[in-house]
Amino acid sequence: MGLPLRDIVSAQELPWESLAGRTLAVDGFNAVYQFLATIRQRDGLPFSDPSGNVTSHLIGTFYRTTSLLGEGVLPIWVFDGTPPERKAGTIRRRIAAKERAQADWQQALAAGDLETARRKAAQTSHLTRPMVEELVELLRALGVPTLQAPGEGEAQAATMASKGVVWASASEDYDSLLFGAPRLVRGLAARGRGKGTPGAQLIDRADLLTTLGIDGDELIALGIVVGTDFNEGAHGFGPKRALKLVREHLGFERTIERAGLDLAEAREVLEIFRHPPSADAPAPIFGPIDEVALARLLVEQHGFGEERVRAAVARARRRPAAATSPAEARGHQTMLEMFGAPPE
Repeated sequence: MGLPLRDIVSAQELPWESLAGRTLAVDGFNAVYQFLATIRQRDGLPFSDPSGNVTSHLIGTFYRTTSLLGEGVLPIWVFDGTPPERKAGTIRRRIAAKERAQADWQQALAAGDLETARRKAAQTSHLTRPMVEELVELLRALGVPTLQAPGEGEAQAATMASKGVVWASASEDYDSLLFGAPRLVRGLAARGRGKGTPGAQLIDRADLLTTLGIDGDELIALGIVVGTDFNEGAHGFGPKRALKLVREHLGFERTIERAGLDLAEAREVLEIFRHPPSADAPAPIFGPIDEVALARLLVEQHGFGEERVRAAVARARRRPAAATSPAEARGHQTMLEMFGAPPE
């Protein structure tokens, strides 16, 4: 779901070349669900191989990753582990929403309304464990590191960024900021959409807090009042009204009470964002591309076009000289400094 903070968060436009040499911890489930929702046929069905196996997740991940590598961007894909118990309600609501969307999709198909059918079908996406295992196999063949988080992948990515293992967390959701990511990169999906496409967006957490006039715990309190994956928000509070309440600097407990929320529940959610489960992650190492393994997985097993796979691999191999560790990245001069980003 993600926090709806767009109305109060401003992002800095980031030219693609400024990301060359930067390591990004990609929220894997966030990205892959985008692929499953958008890479579909006219009637809403996902793309599949001749045996009927879904391939939308492989298509998106392969072409997104080779495109990023071609720009010198170094993505580390982080996948979710066991969700916190507090997320159970959100998961149940998502399952129910998918079931409703499935029924609506079938009804739209029967009526010949392909536009509605495709829109509803996008809301029925499922990511299975075997699909994740295929993605890990694919990324390994591309020489790209992956990590299985003990809990939320987004929390793991944010922790890696806060510890300097990677330069930034990459996700379309704003939750990374509540988990403490010092930098959040959004808009990686825009890569490869042709000339004139805007770059990514960078949100610097320290700058954001200064602009909003709040601290880290108050940002979490704002999220709790609006509603997170771990709690339902206060009735009638959107981001702007929640920010106005938090700016009164009442402290966490009084803010929660003023919003009419349960304090004990809010404290639990606060701890999830403050101290999420995470694994120690070493500095990422990027390996060579294994074309034989790629051909076996994509061409032989799933019917990808051999020439297209080769072209994408060639693009990935044209990547500029890039830093391969946080220490190297700190010394890698890019256009980012010219655009006023804070020093490392």
